[in-house]
Amino acid sequence: MRFIIANIKKAGLILFGVFLIHSCSVKKFIPEGELLYTGADLEIRADSSLKELEEVRTEITNVLQPKPNSKFLGMRPGLYFHYKAQREKPGFINRFLNKKIGEEPVYLSDVDIPRTEDLILNRLENRGFFYSRVGSSVTEKEKNKTASVNYKSKLPEPYRLETYQLDSDSLIVYQELKDLIKDTPIEKGMRFDLPSLKMERERLDNELKKRGYYNFNPDFLIFEADTNQYKKKKFDLFLRLKKDVPSRAQIPYKISKVNVHPNYVVNNDSQPKDTTRFDNKNFIQDEVFFKPKRLAPYLLIDEEEFYNPVDSRNTSRRIASIGAYKFVNIRYDEIDTLATDSLGILEANIFLSPLKKRAVRAELQAVTKSNDFAGPSLALTFSNRNLFHGGETLNITGKVGYEVQVGGTEQSGLNSLQLGLETELIFPRLLFPVPIENNWFKYDIPKTRIGLEGNYLSRSKLFTLASLGTNFGYFWNANRFVTHELNPISVNYVNLMKTSDEFDTILSENPYLKSSFDQQFIAGLTYSFTYYGHRDLSRKHTFFLNSTLDIAGNTIDLISGHSDQEPQTFLGLEYAQYVKADADFSYHMKTGREQLIAARLFAGYGLPYGNSEVMPFTKQYYAGGPYSIRAFNTRSLGPGTYDPESEAGAYFDQSGNLRLEANLEYRFPIYSYLKGAAFIDAGNVWNTKDNKDIEGDRFSSDFINELGIGTGIGLRIDIQSFVIRFDLAAPIHDPSLAEGERWKFGYKKPVLNFAIGYPF
Repeated sequence: MRFIIANIKKAGLILFGVFLIHSCSVKKFIPEGELLYTGADLEIRADSSLKELEEVRTEITNVLQPKPNSKFLGMRPGLYFHYKAQREKPGFINRFLNKKIGEEPVYLSDVDIPRTEDLILNRLENRGFFYSRVGSSVTEKEKNKTASVNYKSKLPEPYRLETYQLDSDSLIVYQELKDLIKDTPIEKGMRFDLPSLKMERERLDNELKKRGYYNFNPDFLIFEADTNQYKKKKFDLFLRLKKDVPSRAQIPYKISKVNVHPNYVVNNDSQPKDTTRFDNKNFIQDEVFFKPKRLAPYLLIDEEEFYNPVDSRNTSRRIASIGAYKFVNIRYDEIDTLATDSLGILEANIFLSPLKKRAVRAELQAVTKSNDFAGPSLALTFSNRNLFHGGETLNITGKVGYEVQVGGTEQSGLNSLQLGLETELIFPRLLFPVPIENNWFKYDIPKTRIGLEGNYLSRSKLFTLASLGTNFGYFWNANRFVTHELNPISVNYVNLMKTSDEFDTILSENPYLKSSFDQQFIAGLTYSFTYYGHRDLSRKHTFFLNSTLDIAGNTIDLISGHSDQEPQTFLGLEYAQYVKADADFSYHMKTGREQLIAARLFAGYGLPYGNSEVMPFTKQYYAGGPYSIRAFNTRSLGPGTYDPESEAGAYFDQSGNLRLEANLEYRFPIYSYLKGAAFIDAGNVWNTKDNKDIEGDRFSSDFINELGIGTGIGLRIDIQSFVIRFDLAAPIHDPSLAEGERWKFGYKKPVLNFAIGYPF
């Protein structure tokens, strides 16, 4: 691998040298009589009191066309390789580079200066600067064979709004418009601004459609500005309907019928079907595919209600969230309405095309871990959708994984066998003892999930562990960005079935660790709040937040009673009692096309109390690995400044009840689906209660000097949000080393991380 990296660096240096030597010499390729266009400057002068100057400058800059050839470090490699590819025998490399980065030359003769001046003038008038003047000048540099254009404009005082009025008319739609313009964002004193007027038309159109105006269109509205009443630069704004607007667009529409087809098959609608009337809707299906009483809460379109496109969109979204349908198509049919009528009639038809009822999904992975464990894993998932004809989904997943430790370590030859079976049943409704109105959840109907899983882990020469867990809870979307998950019942039983002498020795030497395995029974409540701000791809700055609260043992402690036995037990099992809370926050800032800076902060703390002196082992935090501090192997960092004496014991010792992490990453495109990254990670885990068997694990005010810090580079294959990630990292600060020796770049022994998905 070092050989490959070294050759890549060498090739990069050679290519960079070619740029330095040749890219500045494109002048010799420029045809006689042509000058290479290097861009345009824009000079705008205006009254200093004009607040919108920068906004106007930005809009005018966007019309300065064409764009000049791109530059890199003062050179034009794209233009250079285009010229080289035009030769009679360009060669393979020149043709290839021209195809990837080549650019057609932009000459001064390609610039239509009069047209650009007209565009600038048009933009200024659209922004209220009427009677503006625009001039230009060309700067030619014959020696360099280049030229640029300078555009100048002095802005006059803009026209300001005095009144905003609606023409009077007896039509019903005018009464609606009169009511709507009360909430207009257009205010007195506002500068004339054509884009704002277009947005006002769109707003009025959207609001009219919400009131039933099915056939209305924003193009039916027209604004007229009148400046004749004022000597100064003011104007009155009038809103009215255009002439010859169809009568069908001037009346609201009501829904007369709602027909629902729960099992619709495209091009196969000739079979007679039974109709069931429920909740004032017609459910049309030849047999009961989806029970009407289960589907009706998802339908927000009602008979005798005015047409509202928001109801249609929300209905489509809610039905799609069930997970039983592939397509949702809502069609409105107009019922014959006379032109003299003041109310139109619509018939709503909801066509639902289901997914296949049963499906099997297989996931095969070849795992290579940083602790030298490697092996295959297989997961098979069987899904049965719409199980009880109410949108229920049953998922059964079986997992098997085998890993063996390879390499020259003392622990080579260890193997691990993991088996798992997980079953979950999801009801697309709220199962609760007390009825709750579905309308209380405006955006989404909560789903109820019942889960049961069992796992078996056998790690040779160490132990055999079995666990059984079940949970009952709810999850729902509060809006597009916010998700809640509440599990009032979460139970987990862990049994350390078999241990080796070596593992018994590890436990006997570390009572703290032994205590974490003794807590076999975990019962409690979990709640998670997630904000997915990264979903808004249109914003430059986005945020993500996931916060989780996990409380265990309180209910069991109340009903179990107390005895002289310490610790307390329930059904003969020692139970855990703790509270655990953490927050995972990330921030993305776009810096260019497919380029962004991603930052992340994580903080988590678990407090054992009552029946527990330490957190259960499965609930403790650990650091290191592909989703943590990537310069350190999984579970190989911390707690604190701890330096493990044996690798086998380190796997268990290196965890704690407090975790702090920070990550910073720059992501950029390389070619097509291949992306790159440069990153730095910092963090560690600690114990807040001193463990005398582990030196240096206690959290203190000096925690900054105990952070593990690493840096590295990454390659990612990103195919439509499916990401295969490779990150190569090395530590630059290792807290397990002696003070004075911690700052050391360990580039000779880098850690290669392989993972699916981005780290944050």
